[in-house]
Amino acid sequence: MAKNSIKSKKHAKIFKIAREHASKSEENIAKKPTWTHLLKFTFPTILSMLAMNTLGIVDGIFVSRLIDPLALSAVNIVFPFMSFVQAFGFMMGVGGNALVAKKIGEGRIKEGRENFSLITLVSLMGAIIIAIIAIVFPEFILNILGVDDYIRPMAMAYMQPMLYFLPAAVIGMVFQQFLITVGKAHYSAIISFVCGALSAGLNYTFIYFWGMGISGAAIATGISWVLPAAVGLGYFTLKRSGTVYFVLPKFDLRALGRSCINGASEMVVMLSVSITTILMNNILMNLDSGGTMAVGASAIMFGVMQIFAALFIGYSSGVMPIISFNYGKGDTDSLKKLYSNSLRIIGTLSVIATALAFLLADLMIGIYSIPLDTPMHNMAQTGLMFLAGGFIFMGFNAFGSMFFTALNNGVVSSVMALFNTLIFVIITLFTLPTLFGLTGAWAATPAAEVLSIIMTITFFRVMKKKYGYA
Repeated sequence: MAKNSIKSKKHAKIFKIAREHASKSEENIAKKPTWTHLLKFTFPTILSMLAMNTLGIVDGIFVSRLIDPLALSAVNIVFPFMSFVQAFGFMMGVGGNALVAKKIGEGRIKEGRENFSLITLVSLMGAIIIAIIAIVFPEFILNILGVDDYIRPMAMAYMQPMLYFLPAAVIGMVFQQFLITVGKAHYSAIISFVCGALSAGLNYTFIYFWGMGISGAAIATGISWVLPAAVGLGYFTLKRSGTVYFVLPKFDLRALGRSCINGASEMVVMLSVSITTILMNNILMNLDSGGTMAVGASAIMFGVMQIFAALFIGYSSGVMPIISFNYGKGDTDSLKKLYSNSLRIIGTLSVIATALAFLLADLMIGIYSIPLDTPMHNMAQTGLMFLAGGFIFMGFNAFGSMFFTALNNGVVSSVMALFNTLIFVIITLFTLPTLFGLTGAWAATPAAEVLSIIMTITFFRVMKKKYGYA
């Protein structure tokens, strides 16, 4: 207790400076982390993540209902590349968010603004470079994704229009993470819901009324990506009274490196989803009981999983600024409350997600207009039952990785994310389908979550002495 008291006095002056430069809404990250406060603070981020993940499956729903269920396979095959590019923006946003929030807690306001401005500029430049490469070499991208001749025309028609919107998608993700830092998580939630509604409306208009087919779905999604980028650009340019806004960026290689390391685990997660989706699609195409229909069923399964995963990722990313702020401030008492209360909240969300997945499986599959008792419906239903079993562990694994990101320990966070979302999944995908066929493919993801929870518990126990959160 004496040690904590000394440390608190040491940071008292720094904390006072930070509060003087922060707006009232931004001071929310400095409040005591009670259950009520944590749920209230993270609720907008959970809603935002739900809206974002719903946006990610809107195209699949509309192409399945208005074009052909097999068009869903084309969307699912192109998805990994789009996820790969967005992973870059998520890494810069989450990693930079943790770094800037920590510096705000330390009272280094000016440096935080410079870092934010540099992170945004680098994110935009990186996205433009990647988009140009894909525009010039689209066939090369599709070959990597494993597109066959039957789906190739649909996949090309879906991918090409989206490439021109990728820079907006990347910086939009960066801005939405920093809106959390400045206490405007509700802005992010509202934007995400508006984007989802906009995408749905444009999908229906472009496909049903204008007959644009799968290209219309791509353009609708691309337009919805522009909104977060435009709002974020306007807010951080014009809102000069808050803590974080655009200033002349100062090149800081160390800050960029720290942001990349901090956010590497989140990038690993999204990249791993891309890699494992490609691997899964190839395995399903080659299974005797699989094929194109199984790829479509997989798209339904993992689309539904995204909705439930939003509960865990939304809470974890929403609570990160509070963790980073208190870590920078040196308040170990608050870190302990953050840790224990968060585990209880995650446990509650896990039970809710598992129950809803079991109870609402047919309803969620029906959204894609897949008739009951058809092969694709039965495949998706069986797969969803397996995925639901893994929800109990998924929330804790997601929180564990982001918890160490918030503590600015990108190495531990990245190792956890790498094994959770890539290495363990690859191991189970290469073994279980060989032994159990299509059932083994569906069981691979929840089996990887079981392996990951062992690693998550181990890191929580090993690192608690260093950070004092337990």
